[in-house]
Amino acid sequence: MRSYIICFIFTLTILTSCQDVLQPTPTDIRIDDLTLKTAADAPLVRIGLYSAFRAMTSSVVIAGDFTADNIKHNGTFTSYQEFGTKQITSTNSDVQTFWGGVYRTNYVANFILERLPNVTGITSDSRKTLTAEARFLRGLANFYGVYTFGDIPLVTTTNQATNQNIARSPKATVLAAVLADYTAALADLPDDSSTGAAYLSKRVVQAALARYYLYQKNWAQAESYATLLISSGKFTLVPDYTSIVNVNFTAESIFEVGYTQNDDPATLNTLFVSRREVIPSDQIVIALNSTESGTRVATIAFDVTKQQGNDNGWTVKKYGTAIEGNANIVVFRLAEMYLIRAEARAQQGKLTGTAGAIADLTVLRTRAKGVAVTAAAQADVLLAVERERWYELAFEGHRWYDLVRTGRAQAVMSAFSPNWNSRYELWPIPQAEILRNPALQGSQNPGY
Repeated sequence: MRSYIICFIFTLTILTSCQDVLQPTPTDIRIDDLTLKTAADAPLVRIGLYSAFRAMTSSVVIAGDFTADNIKHNGTFTSYQEFGTKQITSTNSDVQTFWGGVYRTNYVANFILERLPNVTGITSDSRKTLTAEARFLRGLANFYGVYTFGDIPLVTTTNQATNQNIARSPKATVLAAVLADYTAALADLPDDSSTGAAYLSKRVVQAALARYYLYQKNWAQAESYATLLISSGKFTLVPDYTSIVNVNFTAESIFEVGYTQNDDPATLNTLFVSRREVIPSDQIVIALNSTESGTRVATIAFDVTKQQGNDNGWTVKKYGTAIEGNANIVVFRLAEMYLIRAEARAQQGKLTGTAGAIADLTVLRTRAKGVAVTAAAQADVLLAVERERWYELAFEGHRWYDLVRTGRAQAVMSAFSPNWNSRYELWPIPQAEILRNPALQGSQNPGY
């Protein structure tokens, strides 16, 4: 994990332009005494924390949508060809990037948690908030990491000797640490962010807990936290679904990572639009054009001039450039809370009535001008939830995680690709990490 430490130092060098911050060299570099010595350093380190997490979010979209049945490869990059053909390898560059994003976020968070207690001149409220932000984003990074890679190293220090030889911790241990981080953050974050959905608040943690408990199959808790968000009155569904596609920071956004014209990397826009390196699969095109999906077909667009050979002419439209006003990546939004509550209620047998799963699905189906939900039996309602998540959250990084956690991956994906194998229910540990970290040797995920 040495390279992630170097990257963080380089980031802070750019942010601070301080003469006493050394340029990184290709050796182990300690971050001690370089930054976060005074109260004036805290805002810059906070920027570094959010930037580290922000850089990871495109990896979540790639994992959630590219591993599943939402895309087909249309370009020349080997890494995306592996996702398109379902022949993922441990040397895939995007696998390495995601792993790096998890531990870069971890490192910055741990740096703050270690150093902040010794910094004087910071107000009590500012100290509590920054500590809570570090804990929450560390927890969320580990949440994504453990559901992507399975057992992962649980990194709680910036000590390099420790981190260069650290074994994988069991999934349950990592998830317990995630819950501890969420719980601590919930206690100390403000009820609402004064700067909107770009920064953390208790509402964001509640949304994360709703998703956490859904994945854990704790249906009562998932329903409870989703209801807190829905009933808070702080967020409202936008009337027209096309706003979700075309506008940053809508009224239903709980947390999203934002980009400006100056710092927009246009990563997803480049993949989906300018290069069209991947395009919507025929399956998602059919799904989004269905009467159930309704106006959510706005997620994609058709151009007959691009329809040739393997190209079906469809393009993902959810990510533009910053100047187009829809470059952001949504982490949590209100519609997901309705879907979490619908699934949790269906799993508890609460199907009909104002407090039933069908009522929650109907809210989203009505917004999208789709046909009414006709499912009646519990199994059918759960399949309706699965489809609704497919339509509503397409290209927001959910599909693969949903299929795996519900045990539906093998059935859906084997029908999608003849190359699908159950090993793809986890990504491989990057080969470079196994070579670098002696404690990881011999512990690759099965089948890789």
